[in-house]
Amino acid sequence: MYGGANVGLMSELANSVQRAGGEVIGVIPKSLVEKEVAFTGLSDLRVTESMHERKAIMADLADGFIAMPGGLGTLEEFFEIVTWAQLGIHEKPCGLLNVEGYFDMLLAFLDSAVTERFVKDVHRSMLIVEKHSEQLLDRFEFLCFAQTRQVARPCESVAPCIQPCNRFDGHKHPNEADLAQIEGVFIAMGKTLSLRQMTLAEHERRR
Repeated sequence: MYGGANVGLMSELANSVQRAGGEVIGVIPKSLVEKEVAFTGLSDLRVTESMHERKAIMADLADGFIAMPGGLGTLEEFFEIVTWAQLGIHEKPCGLLNVEGYFDMLLAFLDSAVTERFVKDVHRSMLIVEKHSEQLLDRFEFLCFAQTRQVARPCESVAPCIQPCNRFDGHKHPNEADLAQIEGVFIAMGKTLSLRQMTLAEHERRR
């Protein structure tokens, strides 16, 4: 599920998922449809009256949020949804796909904000950051597994892990064909274990 446009990385994602046989849901405001940037080839394209309605629908439909390299719109939408997680409005994972270090300076700024005590470390730790899509999806997949299995405590590598977490306790790990279909699409996850609870536990472990 994504912003419904037929330009830039959004278009590349939608086309790639459809070619792999995946299902794509696009959500786009009417004003952008009128500018002829909508991906009309989608089987499920939802047109909203405003940007606010668009973001509300996407927040409701999504099971998690991944931001790829982008501009001001990407940053605005991503940090709004991260703020909602901080406030406890939702319990869905939020990740950055840090392709070729694109978000390095942004992450350094967030670290500085923690040092200056404008951002709490536990909230900074909510961001799942990886340079490669497979690793990012592995991290999301672990959260999915942990929540649906009602794990009592997080894997010790939930927040800082670099390599994919393989502690699936018999759970079928997605193969490359599976990843090709879900790459760039949000991973379905249960609601049993709070992401906030997991990040708080990780924060306490680091202290």
